[in-house]
Amino acid sequence: MTEQSTDLGVTTVLLERLTKFRLPRLMELKAKVERGERLADFDLSYLQDVLADASQARPLIARHPELEEIAARLVGLYHQITSKALENEGGATGSGSAPGGLG
Repeated sequence: MTEQSTDLGVTTVLLERLTKFRLPRLMELKAKVERGERLADFDLSYLQDVLADASQARPLIARHPELEEIAARLVGLYHQITSKALENEGGATGSGSAPGGLG
């Protein structure tokens, strides 16, 4: 199997997982923090998993510039969620400390 066909298979699986699982859950988390709610430990763990997956996908994205836009949008979404989560934590505790090691 060539690198190109392997990349196609990996990209297909990653995009399917993104559209069916990751993106809907990320949108739920975004809505949650926009309502002013705090993220639970399992939410933070999920975000850490998303970040780990993104790190593993970096070489693939580097080989395929057409994936850069979607990767950038996901990074932006992650940033929106974590920034608002930090804001919500600061308001809830008054200390401004980062929840679950985010920061």
